[in-house]
Amino acid sequence: MPVDLSKLKPTIGLEIHAELATKTKMFCSSRNDPDEKRPNVNVCPVCLAHPGTLPVINREAVRQVLRVGLAVGGAIADFTQFDRKSYFYPDIPKGYQISQYQYPLVRGGTVAQVALTRIHLEEDTGSLSHDDQTGESLIDFNRAGVPLLELVTEPVIESGSQAAAMARDFQLLLRYLGASYANMEKGEMRVEANISLGLGTKVEIKNLNSFQSVEKAIAYEIERQTLARERGEIVMQETRGWDEVKEVTFSQRQKESAHDYRYFPEPDLPPLKINEVAEWRDLAATLPELPWTKRERYLGYGFKPDEAEIYVTNFALANLFEQTDRELGADNSSRKLIGNYLTTDLWGQIKDRVDSVEKLSKIRPADLAAVVKMAANGKISSRGAKNLITLLVVGKTDAEALASSEGLWQKSDETELAKFVDQVLVEHPAVVADYRAGKMSALQFLVGQAMKLSAGSANPQALAKLLRTALDGT
Repeated sequence: MPVDLSKLKPTIGLEIHAELATKTKMFCSSRNDPDEKRPNVNVCPVCLAHPGTLPVINREAVRQVLRVGLAVGGAIADFTQFDRKSYFYPDIPKGYQISQYQYPLVRGGTVAQVALTRIHLEEDTGSLSHDDQTGESLIDFNRAGVPLLELVTEPVIESGSQAAAMARDFQLLLRYLGASYANMEKGEMRVEANISLGLGTKVEIKNLNSFQSVEKAIAYEIERQTLARERGEIVMQETRGWDEVKEVTFSQRQKESAHDYRYFPEPDLPPLKINEVAEWRDLAATLPELPWTKRERYLGYGFKPDEAEIYVTNFALANLFEQTDRELGADNSSRKLIGNYLTTDLWGQIKDRVDSVEKLSKIRPADLAAVVKMAANGKISSRGAKNLITLLVVGKTDAEALASSEGLWQKSDETELAKFVDQVLVEHPAVVADYRAGKMSALQFLVGQAMKLSAGSANPQALAKLLRTALDGT
């Protein structure tokens, strides 16, 4: 009986690996430096697996994984141990990887409404580079032994976009906690997706290094498996790669099962009883505000979702907002003004600059607060506020003094504004006629022209009042 493929929902689970930002590697004192460009510099007899060497557990790496587990609402293990995971690749000097299998550090939890299976700790492998012209392969062991967090989700994800959103939120969490830089372009965070239709054969896509790749690779693989099933072909259980240029997955090897790795307890490392280590107790008190909590807080201020997301993802901009908010006394009306100037005027000027964080750090919250106050009180126009922000971006200080020196104080004196009104009425007789014929939008055009004549310094409400008086003859 043929299978109705329309009823087979995609079943997707993710495995996310993230290198932890510790000073040293997982089981030795070699430096953990992701920016090191020279090959095989941060190595020692332990991470190169010389005979007779013994590993020692990095306590900070364990602490960071426990904090991640608490942040996602997982259950922290009372007892945990490391295991040997055997496989023979040239970038694994020991011929096995020290990982965790039966007793992970964390079980359960959720990220972006996606249920998690476990979070455990292991060591990273070295990195291989291939020269297609000479046919040579070179190994750099700088990365070998770096602490690696692995998160495994339940197979409950239904689309590539949902998978990418979950991975984005997890990257944010790692950065909020200071557990990992999680730069995907540097390989500090890598995503693997397990995909099947319904409960069919599972296919794994390895080493997806961008959120766009996660989304596109999963979408392609769902389509590939669907077409194969429609043709009556067998979907093989295998590991596939992602070709970013052709935007297709390709077969790499037959997928291993857990028994292929021959897991057994690591004999050179002791089991751990988490509650017996004083520095691992009460870690919940060390957690900062989490990204999803911050998102809800900014939405509560009245920001739109895309506006709130700018603050959730940009630490420097959020920090400037928070400090300016404190300067102004923290109420939602002033928050909306701060948000308008930050996310439109200021962020629009610097978001594409490599020194955007440096630019933000040089703006004094007191100066930004002064701009908001002056605009709210009608002392400067919105155009004047934009001009002041431009000056603050380039390192100027003392917003009120700048408003004076740049001639940005808003003019409301009717005698002074009357000359702009008279000139506009003379220069635009056709628009005047339109207004008097009932076209009310003509008034806004005339106000805009008068604002231009005043170089943005006129009070637009006062101009509108004077223009109406002149046009209506009242």
